[in-house]
Amino acid sequence: PMENLSLFIMAGYGTDDNLTDPTYAWPAGGRGFYKQWDGNWAVWGGGTYTINEKTSFNTQISYDEGENLGIAANIAYDIVPGLTITAEVDYLHFGDNNFDNWTSADDEDSFGGLLRFQRSF
Repeated sequence: PMENLSLFIMAGYGTDDNLTDPTYAWPAGGRGFYKQWDGNWAVWGGGTYTINEKTSFNTQISYDEGENLGIAANIAYDIVPGLTITAEVDYLHFGDNNFDNWTSADDEDSFGGLLRFQRSF
C-alpha cells in the first residue's frame, strides 16, 4: 500500500567560482566543504518502504553534473525494540574521477557494503 511508502527528492546548485584553494590547505579537488558534488548541480532522491512493523527497505540515488552516480540500498530489521540490524549495499560510478578522496573509492566503479548493529536506549 502507498501509505507504507515515503519518498524524497532534492537538488543542489553551486558555482565553482569560489572553490579555488591555491595552497591546497583543503584539497577539495575543485569541490568545497559545503558543495561536495562535481559540477554546478546535483540531485538526490530516495525513499523508504515499510514492509511490516519490524522491517523496512531504504534506497537513495545521487547524480551530479560530472556524471557521478551513487546508489545505496538497505534493509533495516528491528530485532527487539531499541535494537536494529541493517544490511546495506552501495555502488559508486565516477564519471569524472580525476581526484582522490578520503574513501579511497576512486576507481571508475566501486561496490561496498556494511552490516550495522544499532542499539537505542
